Amino acid sequence: MKFQASKGTYDVMPDQVHIWQHIETVIREQARLYGFKEIRTPVFEDTALFVKGTGDTTDIVQKEMYTFTDKGQRSITLRPEGTPPVLRALIEHNSLKEQPCVKVFYLAPMFRYERPQAGRMRQHTQFGAEIVGTDSPVADVEAIALLFFTLQKLGLGGLSLRLNSLGCSQCRPLYRQKLMDHFKPLLPELCDNCQDRYGRNPLRILDCKVDQAKFKDVPEMKDFLCGDCKTHFQTVQDRLKDLDIPFTLDKNLVRGLDYYTRTAFEVVSQHLGAQDALGGGGRYDGLMEELGGDPAPGVGFGSGLERYVLALKNQGVNLPPEKRPDVYIATLGDEAVKKGSLLCAQLRQKGLACEQELLGRSLKAQLREAGRLNARYVALIGEDEIRKGVVTLKDMDGHSQTEVAFDELVNNVPKYCQCE
Repeated sequence: MKFQASKGTYDVMPDQVHIWQHIETVIREQARLYGFKEIRTPVFEDTALFVKGTGDTTDIVQKEMYTFTDKGQRSITLRPEGTPPVLRALIEHNSLKEQPCVKVFYLAPMFRYERPQAGRMRQHTQFGAEIVGTDSPVADVEAIALLFFTLQKLGLGGLSLRLNSLGCSQCRPLYRQKLMDHFKPLLPELCDNCQDRYGRNPLRILDCKVDQAKFKDVPEMKDFLCGDCKTHFQTVQDRLKDLDIPFTLDKNLVRGLDYYTRTAFEVVSQHLGAQDALGGGGRYDGLMEELGGDPAPGVGFGSGLERYVLALKNQGVNLPPEKRPDVYIATLGDEAVKKGSLLCAQLRQKGLACEQELLGRSLKAQLREAGRLNARYVALIGEDEIRKGVVTLKDMDGHSQTEVAFDELVNNVPKYCQCE
């Protein structure tokens, strides 16, 4: 029986890993520049954390979670999103008592049972960030800027921002009622999901992809915002303009999670077609308290690296090539193999990436392998070299070669190997 990767999962093979490593390196450097520190949480959590945190009306909780009962009869769920686990960790470790405003980021696998499509897999890798402990609109902009400028740093163009405000606990109830009044006569025409959301969370009807054409005359949240929410939202817009981040207001943007308040946003790319979102997030000022912690406002985002890779390929961005070996050690004869193995270890200790022949192939085959690997140098050791106590060092870029004593090469690497 031949096994294959499960549906909705994929393998990142060695010739593609450098693309992911480049993306991760850029993310970590941008996060450092913005003052975010990395956090790592377990890959599975108590199911109740997501039911309570993500929201029981969301597609994630209702349809997409990988949930199982463990041997202790506990309901466990593979992490479908990053925010509830991060907040659980901050509460558990009393992080806000040590530092009133916490800024963290994560690069972690997420799991959602959904229909696989380009850039959206059942196991996907997410870059997310959270700012917890402040309700300042500047924090909203900081989160948006980290995501937006990280994507730009990767070389992606054609980026823009969709923006909305979902109000707060003071002004949203009135808007909720207006939505219910608006949709009530339309219910028979709406899909089953929308009819289910009508009683649970009518704002989530606006997130429907089936009935969007029917939402043209829907009441807009901006017309119901209280004074504080209006000021907050206007400040976010003003600061985005200061940073030259292009945005459009999207009255139907509510995101797919129940906990968002005030600011909601998505960064989109013109290089991804209809499914154009690269990432998004928003403010969640009541979530810490909902999860059992002291009240603390927060804002954050999540974004899928698979979407990044797809956008980079679609745009034709030139990515850094895979790092090549500095030295390929080709050997002929048992004594040469022994000497070559020692030389390989010594050069690695000096910081050079070295490959040595492991299959006992002919010299011609070894040189062909060195060419395939694009090695900068080939260190050739045969009977003549053993007798002379030297290495024949071939510069594969400069098409030249020289004989160097073994100890001389090891002790003076920079003189003989101009490596990247």
